[in-house]
Amino acid sequence: MPNVLAERIEEVIRPIVGTVLASVSVDLESKRIGKDADSITRLDLPIIADNLSRQLRLVVGPDLAQAAAQRVRELA
Repeated sequence: MPNVLAERIEEVIRPIVGTVLASVSVDLESKRIGKDADSITRLDLPIIADNLSRQLRLVVGPDLAQAAAQRVRELA
């Protein structure tokens, strides 16, 4: 089960990409940094935000992807 921080990241990106892709994105970005969703911390947010920005850009465009990444960074 993802921790509260992972859930908050999902809440940020869910309105942009939907429930399923938000959950998959958090899992994927957690694994990309060598963790799972229940072990990410606030220290991981900048790299997760950067990775999300790059990945979401393909789906929602650069402006929306950058805005979502900034909101993820602000969770710290």
